[in-house]
Formats: sequence, structure tokens, C-alpha cells
Amino acid sequence: MTTETHTRAAPYVHGYSDAEAQRLGDQADTLAELLHAGTAYPAGSRVLEAGCGVGAQTVHLLAGSPGVLLTATDLSAESLDQARARVAAQAPAARVSWHHGDLHRLPFPDGAFDHVFLCFVLEHLPDPAAGLAALRRVLRPGGTITVIEGDHGSAFFHPESAAARRTVDHLVRLQAAAGGDALIGRRLYPLLTAAGFAEVAVRPRTVYADGGRPALVEGFTLRTFVAMVEAVRAEVLAAGLATAEAFDRGIAELRRAAEPGGTFHYTFFKAVAVKP
Repeated sequence: MTTETHTRAAPYVHGYSDAEAQRLGDQADTLAELLHAGTAYPAGSRVLEAGCGVGAQTVHLLAGSPGVLLTATDLSAESLDQARARVAAQAPAARVSWHHGDLHRLPFPDGAFDHVFLCFVLEHLPDPAAGLAALRRVLRPGGTITVIEGDHGSAFFHPESAAARRTVDHLVRLQAAAGGDALIGRRLYPLLTAAGFAEVAVRPRTVYADGGRPALVEGFTLRTFVAMVEAVRAEVLAAGLATAEAFDRGIAELRRAAEPGGTFHYTFFKAVAVKP
């Protein structure tokens, strides 16, 4: 889902506020089991996390693969500082090297890593194929790449609301205008294949929240998804995509999915591939 990575050219549509950092942490903690299940690297493996942002996913990556030699990179120095602090607090024994820079121009030799991991990164890149090519260079032959992305087109909710749907679509349009793609989850297989990876396997990871799953209603529907859409209100109004009244009505109706009788569904896509 739209998140915490900041790489070349496309501005991060959600901004760098404390509220956004909190949202990223809520998202990562709520979805840790869903997104990180099946990802475990052997101790001593050289792992690159590209676009680590504020470290919300980093701590879960380290929890699932204790003993790895992790290199975490991000374009935002401020986010990288937050990631260092988060890892120091939650995984003080982890072996992590930090790199401030653009994933397209990593200063590492060819084949420097056994595994590459990136979560909610490609959606923010104007040219995700170029980003994958840069990451393929630093991955050793036989090494794996794991990519997790969301797709806002997979958001379904009850009660259905045209106003809520339009408000979600405003975020999709904003991200596209910034050079990103909030619908990129559906493109992972062709992107990885075109980038020269082999054995590409993409699997959906679905979130479904209703009154019987209050933790997901609070952690995902409200504190992750609705918060993400609501946070771009000023940008939507400035772009002339909606009036204040229309935007606020859409948010109010989207929130009904978290009320008694409401439901919310979203699909993430997790891809794993091998460098031949």
C-alpha cells in the first residue's frame, strides 16, 4: 500500500509528517503477518532493503530473519534517521548498515547481495522498470528479489458509495500526476519478467475487515487506508479535483465501512523472483 519509500523524481505523495510516520507504523504492525509470512532469509545472508523509509517494515523484516546482514537504503535522510531509531529500539542486536541515496545509483558492486526486499517502493517510481534493473545489478545470480505492492483498484467496501469511490480515485490521480502508480500491484508479474528476472511468482495477500475483526477495522480500515486518503485533502483541493464539501462527504462515507455493518476489502500483491 502506498507507503514509506522515497526514491528518484516522483515526490512522495503522502508527505513526511509525524502523522504519516505513525500511519506507516500502524500499517506495518497491523499487516506484519500478512505481508511478511514466507519471507525468511538464512543467518549471514546479505540482504538489501531498498526504500526502507521510516523503518516500519524493516523491523518486521529483521524479526523474520534474525542474523542477516541488512543494508537499508532510502532517499530521505530524515526518514533514514527515523528508521535507525526504530531499529535501535526494537531490534538492537540487528546488524544493519544504512545508506542515504537513490536506489537507481547504488554504490555497491555487481552481485553484492543475496536477497533484495522492497515494500511499497515501485508505486512511487516514474520508471519502475529502471528501478528493478538497478536492483537486479546488485543481486547475485541465483539471488531472490521480493516485491510487495498495493493496488487501490482492489479496494471494495460496504456500504458502497460513489462519493467514497471518487475520493479514493482522487488519490490515484494525484499519485499518477506525481509520476507514480497506485495501481501497480497488478503489474508486478510483467514488470519483473521484463526486467530479466526468472521464476516470477506473484500471490495476492488480501485484507478483509468487518465487525468480527475489530483490530483490522481499527488498524487497517481506519488508521491505514482512510487515514491515507484523508491526508491528501489539501493536495486534492489545490489540484481542483474536488470541492471541500465533496471530499469531506467522500471521507465520511468511506468511514461507514468501519462502522457496525460495514466491511472493507483490499488486496496486496507479493512477488518473489530469481536473478538467473
